[in-house]
Amino acid sequence: MSKEDHEIVGPQPTEGHHSLMEIFDELTFTEKWKKVFRGLRQPKDSGDYKYAKLQLLRLSAPLSAIAVPAIIIMLLVSMGVTEMKKREYEVQVMEPEAMEQLDEETEKLIEEIEPPEPIETEVPDEANINNEVITENTVVGPATDFSPQPATLDSVAITKSPVVLKGILGSRNPGARGSALAGYGGSAATERSVLLSLRWLKKNQEADGSWRTSSGGGANQYDGARPAMTGLALLTFLAHGETPASEEFGATVERAIKWLVENQTPEGDFKGSDENNYCQPIATYALCETFALTRIPMVKAAAEKSVTRIIKGQNPSGLLWNYKFDPKYEIKTGPDRNDLSFAGWCMQALKAASTAGLDVPGLNEAKKKSIQGTKMSALADAEGAIGFEYSRQGNQADGRDNITTAAVLCLQLLGAGKSKEAQQGLLWLKRVDCDWAKPWSDNPIYHWYYVTQAKFHAGGGMWNEWNKQFSPQLVRNQIVVKDAIQDAHGKLVDIGYWNPANPPHVVGKDKDGKDRTEREHCQSYVYNTTLCALMLQVYYRYLPTYKTPEAVEEATSTLSDENKDIDVQIL
Repeated sequence: MSKEDHEIVGPQPTEGHHSLMEIFDELTFTEKWKKVFRGLRQPKDSGDYKYAKLQLLRLSAPLSAIAVPAIIIMLLVSMGVTEMKKREYEVQVMEPEAMEQLDEETEKLIEEIEPPEPIETEVPDEANINNEVITENTVVGPATDFSPQPATLDSVAITKSPVVLKGILGSRNPGARGSALAGYGGSAATERSVLLSLRWLKKNQEADGSWRTSSGGGANQYDGARPAMTGLALLTFLAHGETPASEEFGATVERAIKWLVENQTPEGDFKGSDENNYCQPIATYALCETFALTRIPMVKAAAEKSVTRIIKGQNPSGLLWNYKFDPKYEIKTGPDRNDLSFAGWCMQALKAASTAGLDVPGLNEAKKKSIQGTKMSALADAEGAIGFEYSRQGNQADGRDNITTAAVLCLQLLGAGKSKEAQQGLLWLKRVDCDWAKPWSDNPIYHWYYVTQAKFHAGGGMWNEWNKQFSPQLVRNQIVVKDAIQDAHGKLVDIGYWNPANPPHVVGKDKDGKDRTEREHCQSYVYNTTLCALMLQVYYRYLPTYKTPEAVEEATSTLSDENKDIDVQIL
């Protein structure tokens, strides 16, 4: 036999014959397993054993393909049933319990509150507060969410899409408000008082959206005057950047706006005004600021009608205004009567109209005339300071000079802050203090409202000194009602308001020997609360006038070097 013959194992398949594998496939299932079992009993190095092992793998493959997935599925199902059993809970139905009757809310006067420590801030003359960056250590007010940014509204339905405030009103945005608070000397205590007052106003708004002098308490002989009270309340919300888009106060602001617009006559007057018609300029002021912050077309139309009414009511010869826009009302001697108190609100309204960008014929001319008329009321005293008389009829004055507070502010707002009258009027204001227990005048809140703004716009040492006085006094004397209203998240929160600073008290004897008493001119809680809150919002309500480029006239400072702390400059 040749070598090749020895390498041949078994017969080789030829045509018409089957291989061993093919023969195995022809066996029955039982025969296949018998053959495999026999082979597995042979030595491991034998051909039969290797053959049996190979066939075992072939036979078990189909079984594994079915059995293994089936086993896995059974395991998953078993685990799921076990998990469901673990998640079974016992449910017990409870009967609701009757709620206890809540105690009536009571007002509590905070008697032991410590005056807040004002931020020791020296206000630089050329600081650009709006561009300052707030750090995590900056004190910017209470730990509470500020309302969203202001919104644009259309003339039919009030919508709530945001706009960005720019220029002089820019500090009312949430971020800029915090920066201005820190930069100009505000604190967490002042901002908390503002929030308490906004919530008090919200709670005491009338069902129709207005406020009366008697809303919330403190009614007096001037009860009513709803356009003026609603205007002051609306100004307080707007100063905080609150609009109909605001989360917590949006509905309150929206209702107030609608009430003012709906209660305006075609001629631009307002229904329900007070006897002397202070309502007209105050409501106009509020509508102008509303348009500046919201751009509502229907508000623009209402504001322009109101401003037109003020311009047409300006005295033809006296350059200012008189009660009821009637030059001869209450006149005794001389030509037209100029009432600087009434005119003060008219001038603030004209300023707001300019800020809002209203295009009203005669607006700029009216502003220039009012500056001229205000200067006519200035009288220098022996010390060189200038005081302003309450009213004039030609060259006749009524002898009152505490209206200087309003005169100085209005000159500043209208761009005449560099004038001799304005700057030496600031010298006169240095004698004014803020002491709630011993108020400076018989109408202190009204005058502090003007003093605070005038000294803020003056800046420097005059403002820093005043800020240390007035803000602790106001914060400490606010009356707080605990857990009186729900905030935007449904949590009960406090509210706060102010009583008159000057309760009735005896100041002397009249000609008949009877006690003569004085008191705050207005007892209304709405009136006092709005003016106090507006004072505490001075840090961000407007940019100081010395930081704005607007100027109506050119004037040269007359202050000496020793009084540079109140130097007012138009940059």
